[in-house]
Amino acid sequence: MAHQPTSLPSHWFQILLALADRDLHGLEITREVFSRTDGVLHLWPGKLYGALKKMTAAGFVADARPPRDFQAAGGSPRFYRITESGRNAVAAEAERLARFVDAARAKRLLKRPRTS
Repeated sequence: MAHQPTSLPSHWFQILLALADRDLHGLEITREVFSRTDGVLHLWPGKLYGALKKMTAAGFVADARPPRDFQAAGGSPRFYRITESGRNAVAAEAERLARFVDAARAKRLLKRPRTS
């Protein structure tokens, strides 16, 4: 049997998902996650920056330069980007979660996805 990857903490998954298509600073990450989770997951600064520090150490995220057209309202926000390792980890977690959704559909707990 193939080795199953260890699951990511849910806030790590959401942070990596936010970074999957563009580099962001902390407040943008927080806003995207809050919006995507309908306000269920609010990344307070301690939780967000603690996770980013650990994910940087794990090689999942790295510092990024601000976009050329970025104008800070104050201070100089730190930008983050997802690494290849982070992309692999979030993709593996998405696949793991998708298997649970497939199982719930197979047991008729969820409707089948609509086809066009």
